Formats: sequence, structure tokens, C-alpha cells
Amino acid sequence: MDFLISSAYAQDAAAPAGGAMFNLLFIGGMFLLFYLILWRPQAKRAKEHRELVGGLSKGDEVLTSGGILGRITNVTDDYISIEIAEGVEISLQKSAIAAALPKGTIKSI
Repeated sequence: MDFLISSAYAQDAAAPAGGAMFNLLFIGGMFLLFYLILWRPQAKRAKEHRELVGGLSKGDEVLTSGGILGRITNVTDDYISIEIAEGVEISLQKSAIAAALPKGTIKSI
């Protein structure tokens, strides 16, 4: 029955591509890239945001992550009150603050 289709046989197993040392260096390199590209920049941004939120005080002008500009009227441990228009205040979590603006920014807009 082999006269039309030739038989297929498995080849010998290939030799390892460099051994255990190569594999350890490759995995170590992947962890180093992960640290340099993802983890370190994210930790830096998180630290800057913690410092920003920790330094907020009454009278500061801020921009929220939703794009609302306002002046801080009250600060508690977890929440702040922002005046977004004359007589209109909203309460937000401190983590919703995206940036602190220079004084007078709201008047110039």
C-alpha cells in the first residue's frame, strides 16, 4: 500500500537552543523589560498624584478627571467640595482631581 503515498517518519528531537543558562537570562531580561517599561513609570505617576492630592487646600483651583474646573471650598480626609459656579458646589473624591491649576486660571477662561 505504500506505492502511492510514501511513509512519513518522525525526525530526531532537536538539541536545546542554549541550555538552562540561556532560559534563565531570557526570563530575567523579560522581567527587567517589564519593570522598566510598565511598573516603574506607573509607580512614578501614582506617587505624583498622591503628592498632588495630599497638597490640596481651600482656595486652590483644580481640574477634575471629568474636565470640570472649580475652586476648592472644603477639604476633608477623602472628599473635597468644589465651587464650579457662583453658589454651585459639588462634592468629589480626592482621587478625581487630575491637576492643580495656577491661581487666576478660572477668571482668565
